[in-house]
Amino acid sequence: MKSKIRSGNSFFKLQQIVLLGALVMNGLSCKKFVQVSAPITGLSSTSVYADNATAAAVLTSIYSNMMAGENLSDGENSIGILDGLAADELTYYYLNDASVQDQFYQNALTSSKAYYWTELFKETYVANAALAGLQASTGVTASLKQELIGESKFMRAFLNFYGVNLYGSYPLVTTTNYLTNNVIQRSPITAVYQQIVSDLKDAQSELSPIYLGGDAQTPSSDRGRPTKWAAAALLSRVYLYTNDWADAEAESDTVINNTNLFSLDSLNKVFLANSTEAIWQLDRVNPGYNTYSGYRFILTGSPNLNHPFYLSDSLLSAFENGDERYANWVDSVKANGVAYHFAYKYKIGTYNVNNPVTESLMVLRLAEQYLIRAEARLMQGNIAGAQQDINVIRSRAGLPNTVANNNISLHAAILHERQVELFTEWGHRWLDLIRSGEVSSVMSVVTPQKGGSWSMNWTLCPIPAAQIALNSNLTQNPGY
Repeated sequence: MKSKIRSGNSFFKLQQIVLLGALVMNGLSCKKFVQVSAPITGLSSTSVYADNATAAAVLTSIYSNMMAGENLSDGENSIGILDGLAADELTYYYLNDASVQDQFYQNALTSSKAYYWTELFKETYVANAALAGLQASTGVTASLKQELIGESKFMRAFLNFYGVNLYGSYPLVTTTNYLTNNVIQRSPITAVYQQIVSDLKDAQSELSPIYLGGDAQTPSSDRGRPTKWAAAALLSRVYLYTNDWADAEAESDTVINNTNLFSLDSLNKVFLANSTEAIWQLDRVNPGYNTYSGYRFILTGSPNLNHPFYLSDSLLSAFENGDERYANWVDSVKANGVAYHFAYKYKIGTYNVNNPVTESLMVLRLAEQYLIRAEARLMQGNIAGAQQDINVIRSRAGLPNTVANNNISLHAAILHERQVELFTEWGHRWLDLIRSGEVSSVMSVVTPQKGGSWSMNWTLCPIPAAQIALNSNLTQNPGY
């Protein structure tokens, strides 16, 4: 994050708390989740929330940690890559090497692995600690306190959204009380979504309508902190996933209609830092890389240990002739007579400490909002409105208007546009297959081709066996 704070003492405090946040999160990775020991952590200390600078840095530490390593946000262990392997987007080169990537690729996860679990709860813990600290603070100004509480609730909702979609019924952790968390049960999916909606509605009213810098107070051109528009964008997705079509349309409307901030950018500018399509991005924190995803996706020769996956034939065949997304977001390299196609949404793939920062990791963007609104409109019987939104996306891709004109063909057309628009981003394809009910029809064909055996049980990740051993109130997902 690009801090606007200039005071030497304040900057020193900010550095201290960002480092503290990183140390706490790294330290927590060695502890038990959801079962954790009584935390001795500065994140809960009143001194952290004694002034504006240190309080803002707690939230900054969450965003920084999301980009600090190859985790659920970015790189080879990200949701975009692992769920792309689980679905029909990516091909894994080192078949049967028993790696995490291979397990996702063959839809053969095991309860001996934690996968996303630990990081989801580490970051949720920080969000909850921030909420508790801010609500008790008397040293943070009222306006900043409101902003940071909004950011904390937004982040908790964001993490819970992926938790409930990756694991199904999910432990709803809303406190830092380790005695409660040590014996917590999995909450019903409906209860988790209710909490997500509540947090996002609060965040909408608490978050800034403009982008703010590292101090969470100064206006900025950087789109690395969530705003009320990010809350609306995520809320529209949540309503889509819960079949609340009217509210999904209403929330996407609020984002799409904010033309002062958002517009569809040209294809090769979409993933640049602070593009007009970005609703929320994550900034680089690793010197030498713009994004780990760019580094992992871009091939310069045959796949290797650092670049072990490439785009699947299934995804490549989904592009229509003349689709400029194929021309701009897909590239290839030929090695030993074989052409390997790779995702080229991010153009910076080399490690160089002198690399300029030109790209940021996209988390929420405007194109998804058009596709959400198209689906929401269709489900309410507004065929013309759904066509209009699809055609906005197709027009940018250099394609003619859709010929789909009824419920069945339009629904297929929307899912197709999502497939070729959002590929390798945040697991969209995998989650779309599941929520649309098409996962078995697709994966019963694809998984055997990948060397695995398909079962509907594989739509959810396993609860780590180690967690169930520590907390008997946790139950395992079927099939594990």
